[in-house]
Amino acid sequence: MNQIQVWILASRPRTLTAAIVPVVVGSALAWRDHSFHFWAALAALLAAVLIQIGTNLANDVYDFKKGADTAARVGPTRVTSAGLLTPKQVEWGMALVFGLAVLLGAYLIYVGGWPILLIGVFSILAGLAYTAGPFPLGYNGLGDVAVFIFFGLIAVTGTYYVQAHTLTPAVWLAAVPVGALATAIIVVNNVRDADTDRAAGKRTLAVLLGRPAARLEYMGLLLVAFVVPFILWLVFQFSVWTLLPLLTLPLAYQHTRTLYTVEGPALNRTLGGTVQLLAQYGALLALGIVLP
Repeated sequence: MNQIQVWILASRPRTLTAAIVPVVVGSALAWRDHSFHFWAALAALLAAVLIQIGTNLANDVYDFKKGADTAARVGPTRVTSAGLLTPKQVEWGMALVFGLAVLLGAYLIYVGGWPILLIGVFSILAGLAYTAGPFPLGYNGLGDVAVFIFFGLIAVTGTYYVQAHTLTPAVWLAAVPVGALATAIIVVNNVRDADTDRAAGKRTLAVLLGRPAARLEYMGLLLVAFVVPFILWLVFQFSVWTLLPLLTLPLAYQHTRTLYTVEGPALNRTLGGTVQLLAQYGALLALGIVLP
């Protein structure tokens, strides 16, 4: 591979769905409430993608440094452990990407005020703290919680706030299924890597509680995601189109079933399928929100 291809691999483009979907849903909510702001939405989208890429680079290099990425790894290639880039190169790339996110954040702070500053600072710190620092979240059973908060609650509500300058209970609720499905992606990853993570001292929930409990967590997260549209419709009087995400139920069932029946590298397909589930669910939810 040439250098461009290597950096694209390092950015893990397939994971960027988790950054894009919350911004799309948050912007759809702003549209519904007649508060949509194109440039703020675009800046939020680009900043979210950059923070996700920076987090991916941090995970790549710090998992390598902590010994979590070895020859026994069954997941997709990591550029540092594969020797495609040096740790120093990845760290410089990470700093550059986070720096670009900060530049976009300056505009978002101008539009949305000091709450956006807090969101940006804590999002970048969380991206680093997932695998770096004295108490890495992903190594101490807090990775799932961090993903739910930052890729669900904060990403959706932050996108909405920078456009509407306020928050409502319905916006918080609409953020829940997005966070749940983003967390489900991590659960599949942790179930797949439980053995190598345990050997490296990486205490994910799949390691601490075991694979059976992690599979139950996955099923519970998907259940939450499919209950929320009914609450938005019945309690918050959203359009019946808000139930459109239910069209992805067969896909959810399929991936839940495979999570219970396969292990090892075969779970890479389940991982990709869960990313696809998030993308389809998020697109349908956003469409249902904006339809009259």
